[in-house]
Amino acid sequence: MRTTRAVPLLLATLLTATACGAQVGDADAAATTTVPRCAQSVEYREPRSAVAYEGGSADKLFALGLADKVRGYVMPPANPPVTESPWAEDYASVEMLSDDLLNRELVVDAGADLVVAGWRSGFSDERGITPELLDRLGIQSFMHTETCWNYPGFAQRVTPIEGLYEDMRRLGDIFRVPDRADAVVADMQARVAAVEAAAPRVDPPPSVFLYDSGTDRPNSAANQVPPNDIIRLAGGRNILDDIDGRWTDVGWETVVERQPEIIMILDYGDQSATEKIDFLKSLPTLRSVPAVQSDNFFVLDYNEGISGPRNIDGLERFGGYLRELRR
Repeated sequence: MRTTRAVPLLLATLLTATACGAQVGDADAAATTTVPRCAQSVEYREPRSAVAYEGGSADKLFALGLADKVRGYVMPPANPPVTESPWAEDYASVEMLSDDLLNRELVVDAGADLVVAGWRSGFSDERGITPELLDRLGIQSFMHTETCWNYPGFAQRVTPIEGLYEDMRRLGDIFRVPDRADAVVADMQARVAAVEAAAPRVDPPPSVFLYDSGTDRPNSAANQVPPNDIIRLAGGRNILDDIDGRWTDVGWETVVERQPEIIMILDYGDQSATEKIDFLKSLPTLRSVPAVQSDNFFVLDYNEGISGPRNIDGLERFGGYLRELRR
């Protein structure tokens, strides 16, 4: 679904300061464009001071060439170093506002006019920072479409990769760079199509279990997060694709029962990918799992697994892995 774009207001002269000294915005700032926030239509002013939460949010803005419109970013400890990003120079050009979770005081103090995050992935009822609360403060918000599937009152369900495309288009409209967004999306779509065309055709497709973390119960990827699409589009099948959710805990008995041929490791946090693999190999419970018996482990970078442009990098790498595995 494409968005509607408002016609910019044409002003012959800039409005001057009011008696109390406040400045009235110029033509571009005064114009609004209507863009969906999940399934809710919202009128957006063009942002000049955006705050991004996590690598996926910042990457989307940087991929659209919007570093000069970014006030700063919030990067929780789980996120790998920004120096590893394809947009490392853009990260270096803006301020890191916090290495903790997103909160209301932070965005207010930063003077943010737009906050980019996900529902329950940045925005949170429990921590008191939601789009509705920010609306009341006069701060705009943008939510990743991938996280909208259970957003109260305005749920929207799309596959995660389609959600990525939609985010790029919506952000392109909000920031008034729709042609740039269309070009970015077209490149992503061409790369995805190339992986799909080269995917191994086997029935049944190779089964994959994503291991995020956890000892007593593993945390993994259900069908509403990008790894599900990465696995599917590359020619595999997520063993938890029947679970309607995002990141979810399951029992080890479920993993054993579904006998994954490949285990995908989400690489982040204090425990390295190698340490996670060693842990899984050490579990007596998993000795009968084909992935463990065959030593079939694939490492997915954290920013390839959360909604963002690097999803396509992860897809291309996993597509290559599956093709090599099937030779």
